[in-house]
Amino acid sequence: MSRERPPILIADDQADVLESLRLLLKGEGIPTVRAGSPGEVLEQLGKEAPALVLMDLNYTRDTTSGQEGLELIAAIRKLDAAIPVVAMTAWGSIDLVVQAMRAGANDFIEKPWDNQRLLTVLRNQLALAQSRGETARLKRENEILRGDEDGGFIAESLPMRHLLDQLDRVAPTDANVLILGENGTGKGVIARRLHARSRRAARPLVKVNMGGIPESVFEAEMFGHVRGAFTDAKSDRIGRFELADGGTLFLDEIANIPPAQQPKLLRVLEDGELERVGSSRTLKVDVRLISATNADLADDVARGVFRKDLLFRLNTVELRLPPLRERGEDVPLLAQAFLDRFVRRYNRDGLRFAPSALSALSDYAWPGNVRELSHAIERAVLMSAGSVIDTDALGLQAGQHSGASLAAALPPAGNGGAAPAGTIEQAEEQMVRDALQSTGGNIQRAAALLGLSRPALYRRMEKYGIQ
Repeated sequence: MSRERPPILIADDQADVLESLRLLLKGEGIPTVRAGSPGEVLEQLGKEAPALVLMDLNYTRDTTSGQEGLELIAAIRKLDAAIPVVAMTAWGSIDLVVQAMRAGANDFIEKPWDNQRLLTVLRNQLALAQSRGETARLKRENEILRGDEDGGFIAESLPMRHLLDQLDRVAPTDANVLILGENGTGKGVIARRLHARSRRAARPLVKVNMGGIPESVFEAEMFGHVRGAFTDAKSDRIGRFELADGGTLFLDEIANIPPAQQPKLLRVLEDGELERVGSSRTLKVDVRLISATNADLADDVARGVFRKDLLFRLNTVELRLPPLRERGEDVPLLAQAFLDRFVRRYNRDGLRFAPSALSALSDYAWPGNVRELSHAIERAVLMSAGSVIDTDALGLQAGQHSGASLAAALPPAGNGGAAPAGTIEQAEEQMVRDALQSTGGNIQRAAALLGLSRPALYRRMEKYGIQ
C-alpha cells in the first residue's frame, strides 16, 4: 500500500517505547515503520527509503554504553549518506553525544523525551533534508548545461563568456547578486553556479519561488513560527532564512514579493536578524542572497510597487543573462547536448540531426529560450520515426524565424527608404548588406541587428557571395 509521504523509521528494543512514538507521530500525521534491533533497522532500510531514522543507541547486547547504536549509525551511513538520523538514549553524556555526531547522527534526544522538543527536532531535520533534496534536484535539472563537475556551462558565445567572467569574479564573495533575464534563460542555473563556486558551497542552497508564497503565510514561510502562533501552528517550524543559515538563499521571481512584506525582508538583509512568528526572541542568520527576475525592477520602483532601498540591497552586483537569440554559437552545442541527454533517457541511440534541422534550430528566434530548446529536442526525440531528426520533428512555431522582422530592424535601404524591389532573396541580400554596412562590418552587431545568430548570418553571406 503506497503512502502519501515517506515514513519515519523508529528503532528501539522496548515495545512500549515504539508504541508511544508511533502514537505520537500518528497524531502529527507522520507515518512510521518500526524496528526492534540494529539488524531489523538495516533490513527495513533495504526494503524502502524512510524520510528519517529515529533510533535508540542502546539495545540488548549492551544497555548503557551506546556502542551498538554508534555502530548502527555508521552502518546506516554506508547504506545512505544523506538520510537524517536522530539518536536517542536514556544514558546521555556529552561524550556520547559527540561520538554519535561523529558517527553521522544529525541530532540527539535524551530519554525521557519532551514531546514538543522531539517533534521540533524531527520537523527541522525533515525540512533540512527537503532543502538538500531541492538542491540535488536543481543540480540534476541543470546537469545538461554543465561541462564539468563544478558547474561549467556551454558558453561559447561572446555574451555568455562575458557573463561567466563576471560570475567567476563575484562568486567567491558574499555580495548579494541580482540575476536578470527572460523566462527560460537559466537564471536558476546561474544561481547554482554562484553557490557552487562560493565559500558556502558545502552549506545549503535553499530556493524559494516568491510568486508561489501566499501573502498570508509569507512571514511564517520565510522566518518560521513557534507553536501556537496561529491556528494551524501545532509545533515550531524553522523558516527559509534559518534553513539557509551559513549557505545561500535563492529568491526566484523576486518582483512578486508583496509590497507590505518588503520592509520585513529588508530588515533581515540589513542586520541579519529575524523573529519567528509568535516569538519575541531575535535570531541571527548568516545568509548570502541571490535573487532573480524577468521584470524591470527599476520600472517597478518608479511605479511605487517595489522599494528602492530593497533593490539597493538586492543588486550589489547585477548579472544579465542574455536570451538564447543573442547566443547563436551556443544553439547547436546546446541542441546536441540535449539530444545526447534525451537519447539516453528514451533509449534512442544513433539518433542524429539532419543538416536542415540544425539550420532551422540556428535560424529560430527561441522566444522561450533554453527551456524551449530543451522541450523541442525532447519532443523531436520522441516523435522521430527514423534515425534522423528533420525540421518537422522539431515542431518549431511558425512566424518565429529569427529574421522575421529584419526590415523593421534596419535603416532604410536605398530607394529613398522604399522597400527593396525584386524577389524575396534579393530583398534579404540587400538587408544583409545594409546591416553590415551600418555596423562597419561588425558580424556580431550586424547579426544582432538582423535578429540572426552569427552562424545564420555567415550562411547568408556565403549564399550571396558577401565577403
